[in-house]
Amino acid sequence: MERQVAIIGAGISGLLACKYTLSKGFHPIVFEAKSSIGGVWRKTVETTNIQTPKPMYQFSDFPWPSSVKEEFPNQHQVFDYIQSYARHFDLLRHIKFNTKVLSIDYEGASEEEMQSWSMWGGIGEPFSSKGKWKVIVEDARSSSTEVHLVDFVILCIGRFSDIPNIPEFPPNQGPEAFPGKVIHSMEYTAMDYESAAEFVKGKQVTVVGFQKFAMDIAMECSMANGIEHPCTVLYKTEHWNVPDYLPWGVPLTYLYFNRFSELLVHKPGEGFLLSLLATILSPVRWAFSKFVESHIKKKLRLAKFGMVPKQSFLTEISSCLIATVPEKFYDKVEEGSIILKKGNSFSFSKEGVLVNGEAQPLKTDLVILATGFKGEKKLKDTFLSPTFQNCIVGSLNASVPLYRECINPRIPQLAVIGFSESISNLYTSEMRCRWLAELLDGTFKLPSIKEMEKDVAKWDEYMKKYSGEYYRRSCIGALHIWYNDQMCKDMGWNPKRKKGFIAELFEPYGPFDYVSR
Repeated sequence: MERQVAIIGAGISGLLACKYTLSKGFHPIVFEAKSSIGGVWRKTVETTNIQTPKPMYQFSDFPWPSSVKEEFPNQHQVFDYIQSYARHFDLLRHIKFNTKVLSIDYEGASEEEMQSWSMWGGIGEPFSSKGKWKVIVEDARSSSTEVHLVDFVILCIGRFSDIPNIPEFPPNQGPEAFPGKVIHSMEYTAMDYESAAEFVKGKQVTVVGFQKFAMDIAMECSMANGIEHPCTVLYKTEHWNVPDYLPWGVPLTYLYFNRFSELLVHKPGEGFLLSLLATILSPVRWAFSKFVESHIKKKLRLAKFGMVPKQSFLTEISSCLIATVPEKFYDKVEEGSIILKKGNSFSFSKEGVLVNGEAQPLKTDLVILATGFKGEKKLKDTFLSPTFQNCIVGSLNASVPLYRECINPRIPQLAVIGFSESISNLYTSEMRCRWLAELLDGTFKLPSIKEMEKDVAKWDEYMKKYSGEYYRRSCIGALHIWYNDQMCKDMGWNPKRKKGFIAELFEPYGPFDYVSR
């Protein structure tokens, strides 16, 4: 019997899920709310490039075209690459564009029965003759709704779009008290490039945030206005944002993306010998971090601008907080067209923006909130059932409860791909989609619900240990190889992909290492 799989979202993860479910003979139907594929790469800030070097950010069986020479391709190049991938594997015909998923609801076992299950879905299988998902969708053009009954749902909705994270303010101290304009970076990104440049031109702009979008927007404002109307970047914390992936000429992949680098950290589920080795090698772990930090400090002149972070580079990379600094960003700071201002809190008044409760407001005409998105709310709101809404996000004090960062043990016939972060999201999403396709095809079975929850807790412990106060609830940090090893073992693949002991230990791992079984 042909199994129908609903895939929600046609970004990179959705396309990968479509391709790999097709390869196993399933019938995928992809629901995409927008008019084209690409997810966040459909439209970005003009100056945005990928955060990861090109060799680490590519499909395992579809390399970048030789015409793309840049190490960090721009938005247009990434979008073209994604479109070429979809056309090459004939994925577009499986996508229903302009089709927004309003909700999904499980029809099958009662909630009481599901609570008594010891295995995922009751029997440990991805499909059930008794259970179906009801997917309610709306056509954006006609506003009509449709109901689809499917055997399995894959959520590929991402976490960096749709629901903006707007800071909360005391009464009468929010944007309503400010005579200027306050927008979220999502609104700025939605503008065409010419309109965005015109929108900020001649204005005193304050950008709130210090991650990638914030830096890119600040660069565009500085290019539009120069030192006549400098752009202020209001930030809470200094970060080890990287100028390149070559600290002192050594590829970063040799320090954080090979097996040796992973021997330096305590890993979830490791045995006594590996734990002992990680403890013994902790000075090397510290030295690697300091080596990278010294390069960033010197190249970006962080001490000169008071921007040296207190936390280590290892903490940052373990928290998936690494961003690439736009070229010449600190040159703009030095010339005065970008002003960096630290502030633990801010509010609005008729005169401007009040930072840290200072009496003198920051004069500004326009505030752009590059404060991220509410990814967990987006994930939660997809479900109609309050029980599943609570299950999918779990406790706020622990990681989002996804086994192998894909399966919620308490929600049957459903997977989540692309929500949990890594240093290279494309690379990780492809491995997850391959793993999921093998699971759906019956290559292996999942352990019991209790065993899966124990594994999730071990990964949570790892993340808390190495992320500290910068802990994020969905991130595998810098443990790509250890994480992939678990997936390879599940699928019956050999986790060791290199030729020879030295290569296995020291050569960096990347997408091409997993091109075949």
